[in-house]
Amino acid sequence: MTQCKDLQIEVEQLWQKKAKGMIKIRGDRCWKDLTCMNYHYETQPVPNPVAYFMHRSPWWFHAFETLFNHFIELVVPFFVFLGRRMCVTHGVLQILFQVLLIISGNLSFLNWLTIVPSIACFDDASLGILFGSRKGSLKTHVLKIQAEEAAGKTGPLQYGSYIRKAVNVSLGALIIFLSIPVVLNLISSQQIMNTSYNPLRIVNTYGAFGSITKERTEVIIQGTSSSDPNDPDAVWEEYEFKCKPGNLQRRPCLISPYHYRLDWLMWFAAFQTYEQNEWVIHLAGKLLANEKETLSLLAFNPFEDKAPPK
Repeated sequence: MTQCKDLQIEVEQLWQKKAKGMIKIRGDRCWKDLTCMNYHYETQPVPNPVAYFMHRSPWWFHAFETLFNHFIELVVPFFVFLGRRMCVTHGVLQILFQVLLIISGNLSFLNWLTIVPSIACFDDASLGILFGSRKGSLKTHVLKIQAEEAAGKTGPLQYGSYIRKAVNVSLGALIIFLSIPVVLNLISSQQIMNTSYNPLRIVNTYGAFGSITKERTEVIIQGTSSSDPNDPDAVWEEYEFKCKPGNLQRRPCLISPYHYRLDWLMWFAAFQTYEQNEWVIHLAGKLLANEKETLSLLAFNPFEDKAPPK
């Protein structure tokens, strides 16, 4: 594996990680006054068991978490330009940071995907410990090639090598050129993300946790078998989701990197209107019909083996 000094990798690492920090620091004010983590663990889409204990941490620890987040996302990305050791340090810190996020919340596969680019920061010397050193092993073969290159015993570069170098330099120059409007957008007082191609519907404008909700509300779906749902004595029974908070006697679930998309979307529906989430109306219609496929997305159906709710 090549060392992390390929310009294409460095630029990708820098703007991917730094942009996440810019979205936060230019978003919710709580990222500036160091209070965002006071709310995050309680109000994140699908909390896990560890989030309960993290939420109960003292205020100074939450402030430290916010500062650490800014350091990882705004300062550490520049380490890729400061030589091999700092580049490896960048990779280690980024991966450890993502592991902490994986442990403290059900954020599906987001953090797992974020780890992948950081692997490029580790060269053969830093990854060698993972491979055996027995005779004829891959590690021995690679070390032999590197020793020959260091001693200048390699032959002249082949035609394909020149093509590869030309392609790498060209891609690096292209990325720098395409990064110019991105950088200008990041530092602009009127920051707008991706609006030029939003009409094409090929990607979504998205920045993780640029804003933090300060209180948690839940959409609770209930049904009744009463012939008159408006009767004050009608008994309403609650549907239970597989991972979305509901029953207060049930501990939070642990599902990452798996993703219960319906549970995740219910979090958005809780602080938006039904006009913004028309699918909730369709969900209610499916539940009124006791549709098997829809019910399979839930943990508990109070009308199982009964007539559909009213």
